[in-house]
Amino acid sequence: MAVSFDLQTFILRAQVLKLYRQGIRIAKRAPPHSRGELMQTIRQEMDKNRECNDKQRIRYLISEGKERLKGLDEMLDMQGH
Repeated sequence: MAVSFDLQTFILRAQVLKLYRQGIRIAKRAPPHSRGELMQTIRQEMDKNRECNDKQRIRYLISEGKERLKGLDEMLDMQGH
């Protein structure tokens, strides 16, 4: 059964998937002892908000996720990872 989305939902879904992939890529740069925990945390955050259908809330969560990943990325850069 094919699921159809309106354009706005399709774009938001693409942004969420992009954010998830970015998170996994950044987590792979982490030290081995914390890598698994980071990946698990990213997955849990995505699963926790999976059922959200409020487009405004989804936009907020994407923005919040980008900021958190930016901070993690900068921290890993400072540590030389």
